[in-house]
Amino acid sequence: MFRRLRIGIDLGGTKIELVALDESGNVLRRRRRPTPQGDYLATIRVVTELVAAAEDDLGGRGSVGIGIPGTESVAAGHIKNANSTCLIGRPLRDDLQRLLQREVRLANDANCFALSEAIDGAGRGAEVVFGVILGTGVGGGIVVNQRVLTGVNRIAGEWGHNPLPSAEEEGLPPPACYCGRSGCVETWLSGPALSLDHWRHHGESLTAEAVGARAGAGDLAANASLQRYERRLAKALAQVINILDPDVIVLGGGLSNLERLYRSVPMLWTAHVFSDEVRTRLLPNVHGDSSGVRGAAWLWDEA
Repeated sequence: MFRRLRIGIDLGGTKIELVALDESGNVLRRRRRPTPQGDYLATIRVVTELVAAAEDDLGGRGSVGIGIPGTESVAAGHIKNANSTCLIGRPLRDDLQRLLQREVRLANDANCFALSEAIDGAGRGAEVVFGVILGTGVGGGIVVNQRVLTGVNRIAGEWGHNPLPSAEEEGLPPPACYCGRSGCVETWLSGPALSLDHWRHHGESLTAEAVGARAGAGDLAANASLQRYERRLAKALAQVINILDPDVIVLGGGLSNLERLYRSVPMLWTAHVFSDEVRTRLLPNVHGDSSGVRGAAWLWDEA
């Protein structure tokens, strides 16, 4: 029997991942290939090869949704704001629709993450979900009633490129960001930012994961670095709560594995939220690093 599939692609900077779901959302196939570095044509060729192989093996044809580390320009339809720079200025949707011979839906990878968690993850049943990626970069996505909110400029949720609130309290010059600005939330809250902050204060070069592990083992310097990180994260998320007032904030990315964040940050953000009570829940993701690709597949459940 010919199967109806829902195919999602996570087009990341280091890997391209495919997932194929059945109509109920069950995973039928998952495959990963390395991302061809700096090669746009090779990148879209890998995407088409993954889709063709999945459909051949599963005996079906699927809708295709793709999560990308950027967004489409409203004016030109080309990719903008992508940290995978070979995509910038390229008509990615048009090229893939031509090669795959069907309509393709694109969304920012943070939007895909938020959608996956809103449908059947940590935010299931919530009206408004804000999904946060705390990894090599920092991103955000907004889902309302299980529908991605993209905005008129297609930049809704781009929380990582707002300035950190009250950054002057940090006592350090604002770090430069790849976007051309300085002091963006991403420059304070990404994994590399935590590593750099630890080095600037304590003169020790550690990965973000190592800082977390040492803090858990009782290292005072690492614990101080995490306390600074938690204070900054609380201020930045309080700004989101004041504007969006979400039911749930779901954390993803490598730093979402720091269990202490879910205890400490809600206690810290109350000082910055314009309310006498904060009911917003801060939760870890359910689907791990597969949330983004699953959310891309779910783009086709949106009318």
